[in-house]
Amino acid sequence: MAYPMRLVVDGEEHELDIDARTTLLDLLRDRLGVMSAKKGCDHGQCGACTVLVDGRRLNACLALALSHDGAEVTTSDGLAPDGELGDLHRAFVEQDAFQCGYCTPGQVCSAEGMLRELAAGAPSVVTEDLDGPVELTEAEVRERLSGNLCRCGAYVNIVAAALQAAEERSAGSAGATGGGR
Repeated sequence: MAYPMRLVVDGEEHELDIDARTTLLDLLRDRLGVMSAKKGCDHGQCGACTVLVDGRRLNACLALALSHDGAEVTTSDGLAPDGELGDLHRAFVEQDAFQCGYCTPGQVCSAEGMLRELAAGAPSVVTEDLDGPVELTEAEVRERLSGNLCRCGAYVNIVAAALQAAEERSAGSAGATGGGR
């Protein structure tokens, strides 16, 4: 049996009928042709499928699409307005934060989610001062991105890219966020 649902993906609204067993990842890739969310392990362990749902990161392979009826989904492509690289994309390129690139869209979405969490003042397991503002350190970035695996081992550069984007956003906080949403 098919169920109706509505979803906004990277700013484009979609109304479709889907099987109740369809994951958000399969809906994105197989029904909507959105290929920036990758199917890695299909068990929620690698993070290649990470997208933002209503601004929060989510492993799309573990989420049933119907559970997110009416949601706004942003993929790595959606963080690149008008086809231009967003600030995180640029930082990943400048820091050589990928090798094969398969995990990169999930890494970028996870980094965007992390930066939003930081802006909201959300602490992590390694946050030392729970009463003050969260200071972005390498340990914070590593902890917050630990759900995203890179088979090539580009972690040092991924952390550097996240720190670069955070620094650029902080420097430009009086103006635009540099392309991230």
